[in-house]
Amino acid sequence: MSPTVPPPPLAPPRIPRRRGRLITWYHARSLRSRFALLTAAAVAVAIALSALACWFIVERKQYDLVKQDLAGAPPLQPAPPQLTKPICATTPQAALSMVAATQTVLTDPPRFDLQLVSADWSTVCLRITSTRAIELHPSDRTILTLKAGESRTRAGNYTDGTPAMVKLAWYYDRDTGQRVVVMNALSTKPVEESLRQLAFLLGGVALGGIVLAAVAGRLVARSALKPVDQLTDAVEHIARTEEVGSTIAVQGDDEIARLSTSFNSMSTALANSRERQTRLIADAGHELRTPLTSLRTNVDLLIRSDDTGRPLPPATRTKLLGNMKAQMQELTLLIGDLLQLSRPDSPKPVRTPSVVAVHEIAERAVERAKLRGPGLVFETSTAPWFVHADAAGLERAVINLLDNAVKYSPPGGTIAVRLDGGVLTVRDHGPGIPQDELPYVFDRFWRSPSSRQLPGSGLGLSIVAQSVREAGGEVSLGPAQDGGPGALATVRLPGGPSPE
Repeated sequence: MSPTVPPPPLAPPRIPRRRGRLITWYHARSLRSRFALLTAAAVAVAIALSALACWFIVERKQYDLVKQDLAGAPPLQPAPPQLTKPICATTPQAALSMVAATQTVLTDPPRFDLQLVSADWSTVCLRITSTRAIELHPSDRTILTLKAGESRTRAGNYTDGTPAMVKLAWYYDRDTGQRVVVMNALSTKPVEESLRQLAFLLGGVALGGIVLAAVAGRLVARSALKPVDQLTDAVEHIARTEEVGSTIAVQGDDEIARLSTSFNSMSTALANSRERQTRLIADAGHELRTPLTSLRTNVDLLIRSDDTGRPLPPATRTKLLGNMKAQMQELTLLIGDLLQLSRPDSPKPVRTPSVVAVHEIAERAVERAKLRGPGLVFETSTAPWFVHADAAGLERAVINLLDNAVKYSPPGGTIAVRLDGGVLTVRDHGPGIPQDELPYVFDRFWRSPSSRQLPGSGLGLSIVAQSVREAGGEVSLGPAQDGGPGALATVRLPGGPSPE
């Protein structure tokens, strides 16, 4: 047997990092809270940077003033008169202790603290009135590398820990024949206390500014996001009640206003689409009910005659079957028209527009119209015109226009078909269209009250309008321009007189 391979050790559970938890918490907040938080954070960063810049500027200015004061220290040669009776020791602390034992008080103490150190760093001398000694630093020996009279300033301390600014220089003592390091110092404790107070003041101002920024951010977020709240309420209302068409007030022309305008347009378009869909279903049901009722009546009659054993006369039976065939054809035509009109409300199939010869389509449509109206006179005049469109849809539109003209033309009437410069006109000499009915001629299922008895579904002109719009053109229907009887249909198509 092969040795059993132990399973790999389980990986330790991954502990989410603090940053991930912070991001999760941030995204869990509302948009208003995030807006207020970002505003407060931006203001806090700005205030913090301003406070830090102010503090550093003041600090540099204060220490520059101390250095300027040190630059005005008394001359180093000869020895200052206050040191005519110096007290010297091996360390600053020891020298200060010896000075304290003398109990000498100076009525007008000098402004600067002075301390002398021998070149070999073995002796430290103080005034007999000194109250503080300057703490030595190993780097102070480098002052001897400078030229006589040159000075260097550094930050340091007194032996009691009080901060100070120290100026170092050296001079040559002719009495002893040795070099002496001179140390002048000024206490920087007042400067540090003022800087500390300034830090507390700036911190308080920054904290107050952050709180005010948070409150202002909350108020600004509430005011700025009010249109978003209205938009959210409208969307939630539509989702809850399914009542499309709700709109919100639009103010200004910013991004929120553009979003509100887009939402209003979308909501209105959805409401119009639902209204068209509802109207289409209702009209389709109404139009389908008539042929279906007639079909059912005829079928019931045939079944009842067979069940009762009293067959219908052959002529009557033939007539019934002919009526049923005509009603089936009417249903087929109606369903085809409905499918044609349903394309704008459903994903359109992929089509490849091509160059279409409109004059050839018009000539073929006229030949078909002559078969449907054998007693009519057709006057045709077509000039070459080519467009970039769907050939089948455009041909269907022209055929519907001619069918409409044939249906309303009187016996022996004339239909004029003209195509010139991309404008196709179809003129008939029928009863025409009343002025108050012109706005509805291209609506689905709309039929003039005077033509209810004529065959048709009321979808032909709707298909014309749709096909012409898809080709980039315009269609209109109105009374004849010469004032005579009949109607004039005009179709304008973009294109040119040659295929190129």
